[in-house]
Amino acid sequence: MTRIEMVISDFGGVLTTPLAESFIAMQEKVGIPPRAFGLAMQDAHAETGVHPLHELECGRITEREFSDQLSRALEPHVGHRPVIEEFGPTFFQALNPNPGMLDLIREVRRDGYRTALLTNNVREWEPQWRSMIPVDELFEEVVDSAFVGCRKPDPRIYEITLERVGLAPEACLFIDDVEINCEGASALGIRTVHFRETAQARADVRALLNP
Repeated sequence: MTRIEMVISDFGGVLTTPLAESFIAMQEKVGIPPRAFGLAMQDAHAETGVHPLHELECGRITEREFSDQLSRALEPHVGHRPVIEEFGPTFFQALNPNPGMLDLIREVRRDGYRTALLTNNVREWEPQWRSMIPVDELFEEVVDSAFVGCRKPDPRIYEITLERVGLAPEACLFIDDVEINCEGASALGIRTVHFRETAQARADVRALLNP
């Protein structure tokens, strides 16, 4: 079996607290019911054929355009068009670093493994998420969906990552909290760890690095 040379990590939900907490904070700020956000996104997807959040994460629409689409889609569910301001700041106020996983990245680097970050993210949010963790200290390469025009689990974003780091899929280990993203990586031959909680993910990574 090919030796693993690089650990590739997701950002939100792996190196941070769960993203669900941030979406809840946004819903509370706007004053909408818990399920309304998801239902509005489904409605917008059905109407346009594209998912607004996916379009945002691929850099094809701006945060302002996303907020306007979300406001319109929420109207049938809440009876009015809510004003959605400062989506990013509110989202990140509820998000915190995950020390256990950040320590794992530092540990594997000390052990001689290369590291990269692969994130579905938003162009306007780059300053905020980069300020949360020491990105340049922890990762030699960052692949951000908003800047490459595709998002996990699209095979292209894994291929872009592999091309940038110059490694075969079998030489990489990918960590993500979304199972379908792990499946997308596995389909290309990348070994994966599905993050469910910190202790489990740390143990699973160590088991693959030290078989």
